[in-house]
Amino acid sequence: MSEPHALIAGAGIGGLSAALCLARAGWRVSIFESAAVLEEVGAGLQLSPNASAILQKLNVIERLRGFSLTPKSIRVRRARDGATLSLMPLADAERRWGAPYLLIHRADLQRALLQAVAEEDAIRIHAGVAVAGFASGSDGVVAALRQGLLRLEASGDCLIGADGARSLVRAKLLGGGADSASFIKRTAWRALIDANRVAPEALRPESCLWLGREAHLVHYPLRGGAVVNVVAVLDESEAAPRPEEDWSRLGDPAVLAARFSSWHKAARSLLAAAQDWRKWPLIDRDPLPGWTAGRVALLGDAAHPMPPFLGQGAAQAIEDAAALGEALQATSDVPQGLAAYAAARRERADRVQRESRAQGRIYHLSGPAAFARDAALRALGGERLLARYDWLYRVRRN
Repeated sequence: MSEPHALIAGAGIGGLSAALCLARAGWRVSIFESAAVLEEVGAGLQLSPNASAILQKLNVIERLRGFSLTPKSIRVRRARDGATLSLMPLADAERRWGAPYLLIHRADLQRALLQAVAEEDAIRIHAGVAVAGFASGSDGVVAALRQGLLRLEASGDCLIGADGARSLVRAKLLGGGADSASFIKRTAWRALIDANRVAPEALRPESCLWLGREAHLVHYPLRGGAVVNVVAVLDESEAAPRPEEDWSRLGDPAVLAARFSSWHKAARSLLAAAQDWRKWPLIDRDPLPGWTAGRVALLGDAAHPMPPFLGQGAAQAIEDAAALGEALQATSDVPQGLAAYAAARRERADRVQRESRAQGRIYHLSGPAAFARDAALRALGGERLLARYDWLYRVRRN
């Protein structure tokens, strides 16, 4: 009996992780990526233990040495005066949760995944080829492909839509009316700053979170301390961006400086040191009624785009990939396996979406509500605050 064949739309972190998990489960995999060149894009992200444990099994973590940061703590600071509201210790993260807590640039993680994929004979990437449609039947699935002016087809045993928040696979699977991903009137401004342009405190091996009125700021060093990754998230009143502007626009530093003019000098100096800002609109959606239909399934942002306030976008896609591999390894009935994958993941992913939204509201409080939040953070203490993330970070044992 020939090995089963999976078609994957999208070569992002979710798609590449899914390909590796399926290959380890005995599947042949074809990945179709609409971009002709897999460029190094994005910004820093956290690999919390729930995700790094999976990447360890895939032999990807070892490839990140020299690029990732193992932070000693998460520091929460108040915007107006820079006061530390909480210091959450991470030195014991691996023993506490079962795997390392890492900070990494998205491009470095994608490169490591691509290297791992290149070593798998069972995986093929087709760049510059987009999935334009599909037909799913009892015996398999056929994907309609577009490569420039060419129209092609590919046949397989299942199709995985890992094609992002604006997923074509999702739109065709559920119908356009069910595709309610929306701009949440917040933007993330991202920059990488050379280490020689920042104050020494910005190079401490920690993730620093600043909380202010209708905005927050996150920064941490990357790539062996050569750069500092900075993300500033702002509430916005502007209209939703056009689809072609979904991922990256140039940001005007003067706008950012004005919005942070009342913040502590350390935060303002860090923002002023950035030479190039990219601005991303943030996308969210209500939990879907289902992730699968027959031989087609959604994964990552295609299934559950979420705001970044828990830092779980990439981590949840990686969790999806592991669950998908396990479910399809456990049965030869592909539709049953895909349904089992969705059943195993939906409740947890839905909770992460809800908690991310709530976290965003807490981060951007102002006035008396912000005062109460800050007092609660100080009273709770770093260790007890960290314990609130045990449900999320603890490695799930099968």
